Amino acid sequence: MTEQLSKKREINWIKVLFQLQVNSSLVFAIGYLFKYGCLWKTFFFAILLTVLGVLGKSAGAHRLWSHCTYKATTGLRVFLMLCQTLAGYGSIYDWVLYHRLHHKHFKTDLDPYNPKNGFWYAQIFSTVRDLSPAQIEAMKEIDMSDLENDKVVMFQKKWYNIMYVIIFLLLPLNAPCEYWNETIVTSFMIVGWLRYALTLHFCWLIHSAVNIWDLKPGEKFPADTNLVFLITKTYWISYHYLTPWDYQASEYGKYGTDWVSKFIKVCAALEYATDLKTIDSHGVRSALTKSVTENKHITECLTEMAKTASGTMS
Repeated sequence: MTEQLSKKREINWIKVLFQLQVNSSLVFAIGYLFKYGCLWKTFFFAILLTVLGVLGKSAGAHRLWSHCTYKATTGLRVFLMLCQTLAGYGSIYDWVLYHRLHHKHFKTDLDPYNPKNGFWYAQIFSTVRDLSPAQIEAMKEIDMSDLENDKVVMFQKKWYNIMYVIIFLLLPLNAPCEYWNETIVTSFMIVGWLRYALTLHFCWLIHSAVNIWDLKPGEKFPADTNLVFLITKTYWISYHYLTPWDYQASEYGKYGTDWVSKFIKVCAALEYATDLKTIDSHGVRSALTKSVTENKHITECLTEMAKTASGTMS
């Protein structure tokens, strides 16, 4: 059915204006910060909100709800839902729907962020285009029943617009003025636009990171370039697309050592997170052997070995 539909994506000019607003405001906010400054509490408050927004998107919308890499108590799910709302990037339900479509049709014309078209397409240009008729049809095949049975997700989906205004806009912008006498203009520039733009770009990186941190065919590890001091390329992002259920696979090219993985481990130690799904190196080697000897896809073998070895897959 999708093969017969157009794969052309039309530009949405409202989204174009939004992108121009976000990125131009980021430049103005940085300029304002250097010229006029702000109270240190305001700056660190903006950083804190950015971190919480990224946490809600990565540990919540991505690892918990998109890929079910672990289970969370109601309290943790509510916390991550509120953090995800602070990102200001749509509801959990809508983001997961797009992200599952991205994984199912990775690097094809049905991928809404298709990184084969380059970093800037995945990071920005894909966000200003409507889905093609073929992508809309393909989206109907995405199973969202688990989220539809999640009361926390569906509550946010129903009330997202109101929560966006209160949690993302009013409360953060008012806090610096109310509690430490920051000016409204400074709060708007730093806690508003600077924080929003940074959070959005970190969230967009989830789909474009493969163009930065993923080793390409023929590239060496470590990279034979001075950029190695800034960017360490590995195969961990490619690994994520093979085993999206592994909670330790970072959004930004690391494995197990990133702060989001450590946050999940802490939550597990406090018994807020359970059934953490992963696989060790022995399991990976066994899966490779099984893939060759039984002529099965490596993704299927990795999933089978994880179930057998740890019993954490569900």
